[in-house]
Amino acid sequence: MPKSYGQKLKILYIARLLTEHTDEEHPVSTAEIISYLETQGIHAERKSIYDDIHALQNFGLDIIATRETPKGYYLASREFELAELKLLVDAVQASKFVTEKKTRALIAKLETLTSHTNARQLHRQVVVAQRGKSINEQIYYSVDTIYAAMASDRMIRFLYCEWSADKQLVPRRSGAFYEISPWLLTWEDENYYLIAYDHLAAILKYYRVDKMLSISICEQFRMGSDVFETLDIAGFAKKTFGMFAGDETMVTLRCDRSLAGVMIDRFGTDVAMRPVSDTELQIHTSVAVSPQFFGWLAGFGNRIRIISPAWICERYHQYLQDILSLYDNCDDSEEDTP
Repeated sequence: MPKSYGQKLKILYIARLLTEHTDEEHPVSTAEIISYLETQGIHAERKSIYDDIHALQNFGLDIIATRETPKGYYLASREFELAELKLLVDAVQASKFVTEKKTRALIAKLETLTSHTNARQLHRQVVVAQRGKSINEQIYYSVDTIYAAMASDRMIRFLYCEWSADKQLVPRRSGAFYEISPWLLTWEDENYYLIAYDHLAAILKYYRVDKMLSISICEQFRMGSDVFETLDIAGFAKKTFGMFAGDETMVTLRCDRSLAGVMIDRFGTDVAMRPVSDTELQIHTSVAVSPQFFGWLAGFGNRIRIISPAWICERYHQYLQDILSLYDNCDDSEEDTP
């Protein structure tokens, strides 16, 4: 490496060394900086190191010179604190819509935002296998395409898939393409969903992004802006269960007082909730009535019940009866085989 060229790169190598290898507990001395530069084919004098450190400090790097043992320089602050990076790693790991391969790649990139020593702490957090991750490796590009379509105010077309009995994603509608107007990407129940306007049905629908394949942008401009503008995003998450659509209805529930926290977590702190006895609360809220809503209710057993309207009570009763009918002949059922 020519001497003059190496000298131009010297300050960049010093910045890299401080970024990748130092923190409060691991400073580097001037001698170690000089030795590191030598491995890069760059000769440096001690005075020039002081000048370069000063220049980097003026540039904005929070470089601290410590007089205590071990003496040296370290990068004291970064764009992300270690605790923030740990939080991001946890979020990536918990995201089912990010595949295992992409999860590892994304966490590896997050590790570059701190020192190598701290990165090992992030790596010890990584437990990715068997977390119910998506297998759709195209999801990154799908999200990018959807955002590009929204930015250009265009519709998209795609294949929408479902799982088959042999664990394969197969297109619905016999492989016919869906054409819809994308309006919002949202994260709910550990999955990525697209809220879009279906102009044929004239309603907003919800699509799991990891089940969307072969996405492309159409020439047609988006439709349904008037419908989307009336959507209460925050309220939508409260009333929809598992992102399944249903008849939106005001319901009255009565539940055990021990479920107060559950009701607030589900419907928000502004939910209409009042005590009706020493042991029960009454909740009045809007929900999208669907089998997923009934399944949520059933999970609390006899600690919650629907008070009104009557037609929802009847549908829930039938929902439970249909389940019970599967067990009418338990004595005649086939025994488990090893």
